[in-house]
Amino acid sequence: MNLGQQISSLRKKNKISQNELGKKVGTSGDIIGRYERNEVSPSIDVVIKIADILGVSIDYLVGKTDIELDNNILKRIVEIQKLPEEEKKSILFNLDAVLRDAKTRQAYS
Repeated sequence: MNLGQQISSLRKKNKISQNELGKKVGTSGDIIGRYERNEVSPSIDVVIKIADILGVSIDYLVGKTDIELDNNILKRIVEIQKLPEEEKKSILFNLDAVLRDAKTRQAYS
């Protein structure tokens, strides 16, 4: 999916009109429509605002990844990244164990 299609799809998924998104971004609904039709490309500042409003990463919005990352998970990752190295290792060790167990349960269900 290209940027315009992503914006349109996510906007509709979030039940936001072009006009509403435009107001939140600081532009008009007509301009949002032009972005969605790929008639013009938004600036990086506008892309950042749209991603924030739609609750996705910039990578997902521009099609660099097909995984829609949850902003709450991203915030937790940032908090982990700020911790001292030993604490990060401990958290990641525990996280790996939980993920392994979840995958095992999923495989046997």
